[in-house]
Amino acid sequence: MARNKEIPYKIYLEESEMPKQWYNLRADMKNKPAPLLNPATMKPMTAEELGQVFCKELVEQELDNTTAYIDIPQEIQDFYKMYRPSPLVRAYCLEKKLDTPAKIYYKFEGNNTSGSHKLNSAIAQAYYAKKQGLKGVTTETGAGQWGTALSMACAYLDLDCQVYMVKCSYEQKPFRREVMRTYGASVTPSPSETTEIGRKILKEHPGTSGSLGCAISEAVEKATHQEGYRYVLGSVLNQVLLHQTVIGLETKTALDKYGIVPDMIIGCAGGGSNLGGLISPFMGEKIKGERDYQIIAVEPASCPSFTRGKFAYDFCDTGMATPLQKMYTLGSNFIPSANHAGGLRYHGMSSILSQLYHDGLMEARSVEQTSVFAAAEEFARVEGILPAPESAHAIKVAMDEAKKCKETGEEKTIVFGLTGTGYFDMYAYESFNDGKMTDYIPTDEDLEAGFAGLPKVPEDLA
Repeated sequence: MARNKEIPYKIYLEESEMPKQWYNLRADMKNKPAPLLNPATMKPMTAEELGQVFCKELVEQELDNTTAYIDIPQEIQDFYKMYRPSPLVRAYCLEKKLDTPAKIYYKFEGNNTSGSHKLNSAIAQAYYAKKQGLKGVTTETGAGQWGTALSMACAYLDLDCQVYMVKCSYEQKPFRREVMRTYGASVTPSPSETTEIGRKILKEHPGTSGSLGCAISEAVEKATHQEGYRYVLGSVLNQVLLHQTVIGLETKTALDKYGIVPDMIIGCAGGGSNLGGLISPFMGEKIKGERDYQIIAVEPASCPSFTRGKFAYDFCDTGMATPLQKMYTLGSNFIPSANHAGGLRYHGMSSILSQLYHDGLMEARSVEQTSVFAAAEEFARVEGILPAPESAHAIKVAMDEAKKCKETGEEKTIVFGLTGTGYFDMYAYESFNDGKMTDYIPTDEDLEAGFAGLPKVPEDLA
């Protein structure tokens, strides 16, 4: 108990202890993620081809499988100091409420106006766009945190920002939309009539609530049809997970200061940005045989790409305008139900995380949204932070594991990522509190319909 008293509720780092380099986990992976494929030629995408959609330096980061550490430009480091380092919190109050011998920590990424970890990559991508001399960028957003973060970064760097927001989130979160507009972004509900792909999706799926896959398609089309614009993405891609490693690097530094070694690390998983950023330095140690950790990805039961998906090449978007990526996927044509964790409503998973999961280096669990919101409210009442629905998936499993420790008497150390706040998610909390929230789990037939649309890839590549 004396050791517990030495550990403060919040472990803060000094600015001088912030990461000065991003960690590229791929450099240490024994099995590298499969390359992106050009769907027209079925050959690996070249830097020149990717450069038509993405910024040049981001393409270099996307394709780099060998450089373990990449310097963070000073301008980005200076921006990070506005809200970083973020605290690592010892959840003493939650431990007491659960009456568990487990020690619970969470890395809180919600202390900025965007309300989440997304700003870590938004400023990096906006910086490289500005450095390239572009006029602006296009993107998609699900829950709205990414769109908010990118609009903030673009306002800071005087770039135009065009956001396609998943329609159900656009309608559920009008104030999130207005924050983006306050920072100067244009926000369009997706699918929309403003793009050819949007019109096609609306024709095939009339009345659809949309998905991240739909919004990506529209944003890519918009970028490629405007001079001086590029597309940027808030999750899934290698470059995004790279930028998010500031989360895990700070977490590890904070734990090391107090000699704390976690037994398990838990994060929510939609496309993979938060989970990948949190676990990267720990996974690097695991791969190199230096330490072992139990790493758990938590996804919604309504969109179970890890737990019920297939490890295959697929399009990253519904409109099939993007390269093919090998990942755990439900099929690019799979449109999830309109659950309240908009940031997790994506049909596939990061190729890095998919490869790690395929190799047995991490595990995955799916949870239903009513149980997620029950955990979110229990957490909020004792820890004082209203969590985003996405983050609450990790909270749910962290609490489950802590309860198991109560039964076994094990004093495990649990670390999870609290990716952001849920103050723009009050319609969701209202639905839960009024008893109107339901759980939707896709049937095998629903999933088969998505799998049926997977592209045919030569066997030597598949």
